Amino acid sequence: MADNAQYVTLGLDGELFAAPIAVVQEILDMQPIARLPQAPANLLGMTDVRGEGIPVLDLRLTLGLPAAEDTQNTRIVVLKLDTPSRTMTVGLRTDRVFEVTVLDSETLDPPPNVTGAWREHVVAGIGRRNGAFVTVLDLNRLLTQHERSLANAA
Repeated sequence: MADNAQYVTLGLDGELFAAPIAVVQEILDMQPIARLPQAPANLLGMTDVRGEGIPVLDLRLTLGLPAAEDTQNTRIVVLKLDTPSRTMTVGLRTDRVFEVTVLDSETLDPPPNVTGAWREHVVAGIGRRNGAFVTVLDLNRLLTQHERSLANAA
């Protein structure tokens, strides 16, 4: 029998994404974010989570999707990740959070093998939930890539 992993399913730009529940610390309603001067477009700023300042990234912009206004469904998903360089707490602004669900790890297909500049390494795999494709994000790689791009821009 396959190992079943739980995921939080997220909606972005009409698409379905998933993050492993193991790295999700909590899910917040949208709240004030303090802007940071000269920050990259996808770094919205800092927000307070029980006395701790955490950076908030716009997941849409981080994934190269178009920006969108906040709605009543907008959420901040707070993650605690172990990257190669450190443990990091970060918030991801998402259009909406649907549910915690189980995807059978045996049904995860690898990212499509295409050529070009597509950054498939931020995709852990493609699964299915209720007949819809679910893109499972590799959040460690996504955020490590983001850290590298910030260092290169400096």
